[in-house]
Amino acid sequence: MSAVSEQLDWMVRTQLESRDIRDPRVLEALRTIDRARFIPTSLRGMAYEDRPLGIGHGQTISQPYMVALMTQSLNLEGTERVLEIGTGSGYQTAILAALAAKVYTIEFVAPLLEQARETVSSLGYTNVEYRVGNGRLGWPEAAPFDCILCAAAAEDVPQPWIEQLADPGILVTPVGSWEGQWLVKITKEGGRQIHQEFCPCRFVPLLGGDQKPM
Repeated sequence: MSAVSEQLDWMVRTQLESRDIRDPRVLEALRTIDRARFIPTSLRGMAYEDRPLGIGHGQTISQPYMVALMTQSLNLEGTERVLEIGTGSGYQTAILAALAAKVYTIEFVAPLLEQARETVSSLGYTNVEYRVGNGRLGWPEAAPFDCILCAAAAEDVPQPWIEQLADPGILVTPVGSWEGQWLVKITKEGGRQIHQEFCPCRFVPLLGGDQKPM
């Protein structure tokens, strides 16, 4: 086993398996996709720690546990079309690409998207579509999506996401302000929506609104 493989295995055993991550496909994805490749060189010594890290432009890469928890909550089986709001470093994008049939990912900051595209493509994933834009609007022409995942916090879940979520479908996103946020899972089934708050969290604010993509 290589040094990287040993560190990834340690990360999965101590941070994921020891907690409530049980989905074998999610565990394998995080054990296989090297988080260090998505982190600035100066921070790679902390790549396998369970903490968010800065990636520039005021954005972060989420901690491994949060990536695993949110991904597990989507119940992916490999046939899904997934919308990701907030490409960021591309780490979550790569995890989704490994577990779903197709990923549509939107990033507000163009330089981050281009770097993420380069990194994810270098890993051989060809099932990802990229867009610079306002994630609050979703990706209407590609809807509906079996799953939607957002890695930035809004005060409320934007209505376009609800409208673009398939029935049945699952949406997972942090909701709240900097003072307090919760991960929220919205399950749409049979015309009904079930909202569940299931984990306190801390994410950067969701960009968009009246702002123009950077």
